[in-house]
Amino acid sequence: MVKAVVFDLGKVLLDFDYSIAARKISQRARIRAQELTRFIGQDSLVVRYESGLVSSQEFYTRICALTGYGGTFQEFGELFADIFTPIAPMIELQAALRERKLPTYVFSNTNELVVDYIRRNYPFFANFDGYILSYEHRTMKPEARLYEVVERQSGRQGAEILYLDDRPENVAAGAARGWQAVLHESSAKSMAAVNQLGLLG
Repeated sequence: MVKAVVFDLGKVLLDFDYSIAARKISQRARIRAQELTRFIGQDSLVVRYESGLVSSQEFYTRICALTGYGGTFQEFGELFADIFTPIAPMIELQAALRERKLPTYVFSNTNELVVDYIRRNYPFFANFDGYILSYEHRTMKPEARLYEVVERQSGRQGAEILYLDDRPENVAAGAARGWQAVLHESSAKSMAAVNQLGLLG
């Protein structure tokens, strides 16, 4: 029986689009928005930042050096993180599970600037029992060490954990630990999986 539900953040609870940040940042930088979009989405510096290997200030300083961005740290933080659109059915699903006293957790590869922004702008984010965030643990999904943190924090393991994530490699890592891992392809499919387990009945 499921005793905890673990949600990925990006593309599950909040959709995001790096090109939004790239367009705004490029207005004060020396590289074009299209190039910035690729940089933010794929560059090893971003991976190191989300792995907690560089600080927010170091990340900003390096971005300025690489792109010629001329704004302040505070301005950059707002532009870099203002990329989200709430996925209302999934946020409502989490609220419904919480009403039924089922513990819920956020489990995300993310960074400090983004999490600070989400905490300020999206009230639903405060309504989880715990947060397992890559940058705080200096490792990223699908590394097993981060999944172990989820188990320790929730006090659950194996089939007691229902896990929703949009990336197949992350889902596979959860399934390998015996979690009930669901690939999030749409709100309807994920909600159907939750209903099939009888968690809302």
